[in-house]
Amino acid sequence: MRVANIDGRLVLKEPDGYRDVATASSGRFGPDPQSVFEVWEDFAAWAREATAGAGGPADVASLVQPGADTVWGPPVPGPAQIFAVGLNYRDHVVESGLEIPREPAVFTKFATSLTGHERPVELPDGLVDWEAELVVVIGRRCHRVTRETAWSHVAGLTVGQDLSERRLQLAGPAPQFSLGKSYPGFAPLGPELVSTDEFADPGDLELGCMLEGGEVLQKSRTSQMIFDVPELIARLSAVCPLLPGDLIFTGTPAGVGGARTPQRFLAPGDVLVTWIEGVGTLRTPTRAA
Repeated sequence: MRVANIDGRLVLKEPDGYRDVATASSGRFGPDPQSVFEVWEDFAAWAREATAGAGGPADVASLVQPGADTVWGPPVPGPAQIFAVGLNYRDHVVESGLEIPREPAVFTKFATSLTGHERPVELPDGLVDWEAELVVVIGRRCHRVTRETAWSHVAGLTVGQDLSERRLQLAGPAPQFSLGKSYPGFAPLGPELVSTDEFADPGDLELGCMLEGGEVLQKSRTSQMIFDVPELIARLSAVCPLLPGDLIFTGTPAGVGGARTPQRFLAPGDVLVTWIEGVGTLRTPTRAA
C-alpha cells in the first residue's frame, strides 16, 4: 500500500493513478493526511479492499492524476514528534573521524522543517549538506516495546533528507544539531509512504542520493545501520512513548559533503535526487534564500 499527500489531501496509489481517500471512502476517512495514523489499522484494512475492488464507476470521481501544478506535501505533514539519529552507519562514522557509538545519537528536527517532493528549498547563508535517510513512520502507539515486536508498530517507510547547515549545527560550546537541521524545508519527505508489507525485507534496502545530472553522492544499504529499525524503536520507546504519525530519521551513510576533501556543499540551483529501493525517489530543487 502506498499513500501520498497531493494538494493537502490524503490519496491512495493505484495502478491507474491516485484515489482521493475521503471521496473513495464516502467520508469514512477524512482528507487530512495526518489524521489517518490515529486509525491506521482500520485504514490499512479498508485500503487493501478498496485497491482490490478499484475500477468501478463510483471510483471515477475519486481519481487523481498528478500534473505540473500538483503540490506534493510531505506524506506525514504534522507529526507530534520527529526523532533523528546521527552516526548510524559505520562508514559515515569512519569518514567523520569518530568512534563507533555504543548508544544511538538522538536529536530532533522541528516540524516546520518538513516539506514535500518537488518543493524548492531555500539555502540560507552557510554550508548546507545532504544526508539521504530512510524515514520510519509510527502507526501504532508504542512504549517500552521489544525489538522483536517493533516492526508491528510501523505504518510504513518513506524517503527523507536530513539537510544540515554545518556552521550552525557545529557551533560551540555545545553543538546545535536540532537548529542547524531545521531551517524551512530541511526535512523533505516523500513522495509516498509505503507500508512494510510491500517489502520482502524492510531492513535491507538500497538508499542514496545524487545531483540531478548523474553525480552520485551517497549509496549504501539500510542493512549497514549500526542500530537497525527495531533497535531504534525499542531504545526510543524505552524513554518516551512513540505516537501514531511520529517520524524517525534513521541516519545517513558515508558521502556527506562536510567529510569530503575538499569539503563540498549545496549551491542554489542544485537539484538533489534521493532514492530508496522499493520506496521511491524524492526530488528536491534548491534556490537562494
